[in-house]
Amino acid sequence: MGHRVTSADIPANGEQLPKSKVGLVMMVCGAVALAGLIASAFFLWGGADKPTELRGNFAFSWLFAVFYFFTIALGGCFWTLLHNVSNSGWGTSVRRLMENVGFVFPFMFVFAIPLLFPSVQTYLFEWMTEHKTAIQYAKDHGLEDTSAVAGLEARAAKHDGMLIAKNWYLSLEFWHARFVIFFLGLGFVIWKLRKLSVDQDTCSSPGTTRLFKARAMSSWGIAVFAVTLTFIAVDWVMGLDYTWFSTMWGVYIFAGSALNSMAVILIASILLRKAGFLKNVVTKEHDHIMGKLIFAFTIFWAYISFSQFFLYWYANVTEETRYFILRNTECWNILSYVLVFGHFGAPFLLLLRSDLKKKNNFMIAIAGYLLFMHFLDVYHMIIPERGPSVGNVVSHDPKLWMGGAWIGDLIAFVIVGCGFVFFLLRNITSVSLYPHRDPRILESANVHN
Repeated sequence: MGHRVTSADIPANGEQLPKSKVGLVMMVCGAVALAGLIASAFFLWGGADKPTELRGNFAFSWLFAVFYFFTIALGGCFWTLLHNVSNSGWGTSVRRLMENVGFVFPFMFVFAIPLLFPSVQTYLFEWMTEHKTAIQYAKDHGLEDTSAVAGLEARAAKHDGMLIAKNWYLSLEFWHARFVIFFLGLGFVIWKLRKLSVDQDTCSSPGTTRLFKARAMSSWGIAVFAVTLTFIAVDWVMGLDYTWFSTMWGVYIFAGSALNSMAVILIASILLRKAGFLKNVVTKEHDHIMGKLIFAFTIFWAYISFSQFFLYWYANVTEETRYFILRNTECWNILSYVLVFGHFGAPFLLLLRSDLKKKNNFMIAIAGYLLFMHFLDVYHMIIPERGPSVGNVVSHDPKLWMGGAWIGDLIAFVIVGCGFVFFLLRNITSVSLYPHRDPRILESANVHN
């Protein structure tokens, strides 16, 4: 153990990252995100009366980029909630980073807005097109009931029994309502928790009152988080193929979200210390703990991923295996193998040693590597559906691979990624870097494991 941190080592007003330190980065990221969002909106919505392969490809690119950063923001919400509900002592020093990553979540709504427009939905969600066609059919044929189910049933040979059976959940009105409600619900939770934390920094008698309030709120907030993550994962990604079904999908998305958001939190804490901040309150012991959490969730991700594949493949139920059949066909099979060895095998072996978890440069490399693997993982979830969907919409000729579409994937990723970085830096620079008046800050600063 080195020097024991006392209250004399904690600045009375905490530490704050001056905006001047990251002003250029924020300006560039903000400009790229804003210009990219405007250009993408025009491209996605303009001239949508005639479906085109280019627009359809970019619709998938946009969903991929939004969902990737969406999962990281969700993971920040999770770690904030877990810290509060478990009354964690060690995590107090990095709690503000958890809150700042999580507080990007409400702003992700801006980038998710294109998913609400029919000109984008027509490429992504086949079931929506089927519903709209069925409703129009019911109206054109003078049916008393002009609902989607009535239209689907009236088309006799063309109707889809599976889509009818799932109509209680897959309905246009309910889908759009969930979209807004989930952002409002979890957005309020993370905003309120962060506000309770930030207000403690300037409160005349900080005490434990706000800690109890945060813990009480997190006890039901974690249920809001679980529902939000699970059903948006179902609505946005599983809904790309309404014939597919998985009871493990929400847990699978959660595993990747928790793992990679902790990687972002770890990177942020190390970079801040390299810049001269947090040195009295965040130590190698915190790096070790966060490294162990990354290691644990690497294993958890592999367990859930393998369980979903093995059980569904063994059962050989058509509604479950379609997802894996597509992703084990030709070129997509390569990516499936890369995830097995790259997302689990390599980081598992590299993170076994305890001493390496305390080496900053090593952990930055590992965290960056895991974020790249998460890129491939989300790509694997979403992009294989593009060929069959866009090909069918544009020319009624489903394809396995859309040549050159990866360029749009990278463009969308950069645009949304710049937006994520801008809002994250905005959050970090707007408040103290850690809750310096929290009663447990000294406990956390002196943690040993």
